[in-house]
Amino acid sequence: MSARRPLRVVQWTTGNVAHETVRAILERADLELVGVYARSAGKAGKDVAELVGLDAPTGVCATTDVAALLALRPDCVVYTPLYFDAGEVATILRAGVNVVTSCEFLTGRSLPPAQRDEVAAAARAGNATIFGSGMNPGYSAMLGAVGAAISRDVRHVKISESVDVTLFAADANMDALGWGRPKGDPGHAQDVAHAVRVFNDGLDVLGELLGVDEYERRATVEFAHATEDLEVPGREIRAGTVAGIDVRFEGIVGGTPRFELHQRWVMGTKIDPPWKIEHGYLVVVEANPKIRIKLEIWPDLDDLGKLTVDEMHAIGMRITGLPLVNAIPKVCAAAPGIRTYADLPLVTACLVARRSAP
Repeated sequence: MSARRPLRVVQWTTGNVAHETVRAILERADLELVGVYARSAGKAGKDVAELVGLDAPTGVCATTDVAALLALRPDCVVYTPLYFDAGEVATILRAGVNVVTSCEFLTGRSLPPAQRDEVAAAARAGNATIFGSGMNPGYSAMLGAVGAAISRDVRHVKISESVDVTLFAADANMDALGWGRPKGDPGHAQDVAHAVRVFNDGLDVLGELLGVDEYERRATVEFAHATEDLEVPGREIRAGTVAGIDVRFEGIVGGTPRFELHQRWVMGTKIDPPWKIEHGYLVVVEANPKIRIKLEIWPDLDDLGKLTVDEMHAIGMRITGLPLVNAIPKVCAAAPGIRTYADLPLVTACLVARRSAP
């Protein structure tokens, strides 16, 4: 690894996920942060350290100049806006720059077909690769594939995310879910399924990892309701309104559900029905033998009494952004086009490529 030059990386936008990806890029000796894109003119010219909360300057300043960033000839862009802009991504790919992204893109099949085609064509034209992940959907699909790998007669694979999301209530990506809507509000289930449609991409990735080529998709949405007015930061949730959302995306093969992504999100415990929350990720493989894997995520603290809300939020961003940074070397070596975990060698941390933490 020391004989190779570091891969040149541009961070695209400086929001919550970037606070973690920039740190991770700077920590790795096999990566070099060469540029940062910011949408806001007010951020242009500022050292990225100031924008993502680092103690020491990096010497890399943000810019709004796309052409200048592409002229740096980066190997990869870490693309982390809240929303996916197919035209913007196509510009990057067409310039021959690989992309890893956390913003609602894994296979692109949940995009309008014309947008997916634009991205795929740009990747071909630029001989570049795009890879999407995040914790869920994304990385969680690998957990299901790993669980199924040690059994025979695999009949069903289920990956569940089951968490209390109160600390993330004010995040913009919660806006479209309809927290606090009245019970029985017409169209709410359809609105939720549309808002989280990228989980269809996650279902595709899990299907690819399990060797499934053709299947039908089925999405179901259920709600739990607050039993009293809730004190939730950034949200108004009155008694009787939605305070829990349960979404299932299933892959149906020959009329039988064979694999599933299941999300259960709640705003606290004062809900009806009183759903059980696992506080983590659970893989259940119905097979011989049956497999159950529980992934719990804990802060790196000896004294949990010192845990802050900010650190809990940072952990959520960390497990979203690190799958991208750790995938960069594999993505840069991959065949051009839209690639998923089914196409790449195992993505994990690189212990020998670590610098001191910034």
